[in-house]
Amino acid sequence: MTEEVHDVRLQVNGATHAVTVPARRLLSDALRHDCGLTGTHVGCEHGVCGACTVLMDGRPVRSCLVLAVSAEDTEVTTVEGLAEDTGEDDTVLSPVQQAFSDCHGLQCGFCTPGFLTTITAGLRANPDPTEDEARDMIAGNLCRCTGYQNIVKAVLRAAELTREGR
Repeated sequence: MTEEVHDVRLQVNGATHAVTVPARRLLSDALRHDCGLTGTHVGCEHGVCGACTVLMDGRPVRSCLVLAVSAEDTEVTTVEGLAEDTGEDDTVLSPVQQAFSDCHGLQCGFCTPGFLTTITAGLRANPDPTEDEARDMIAGNLCRCTGYQNIVKAVLRAAELTREGR
């Protein structure tokens, strides 16, 4: 028995990826295996850990819970799409990425892409969070290194960098 496949055009980080996928292919798998964007990590495959979080039309979603075919006609942003391409063979880290580096929020790095996309969306909704609001912002993501203190500091630092126009 052969599995039915679908031709899907995924808009990811401003580029179009024409992929042919089975109907049951998860967006996280399509991003990693069909588009070659391996920054999105898959941790629990149940949407609990948040490592696979990407932005769909600017909103954070667990890509391990989204079928690739349902992502057609949306704009997907992965961790690879957060940095700014200067067009001069150089990229500038986003404020959230820079803050993670500044505040040592990276830990082992496995959960980092999910945190970065989650916080990017969170700061758009609340650009000046308190420490408690920063903790709420990341409450749906798990860090197995338990580096939450530095991640909370990174949220607050990213808000500062954004206000400074970085």
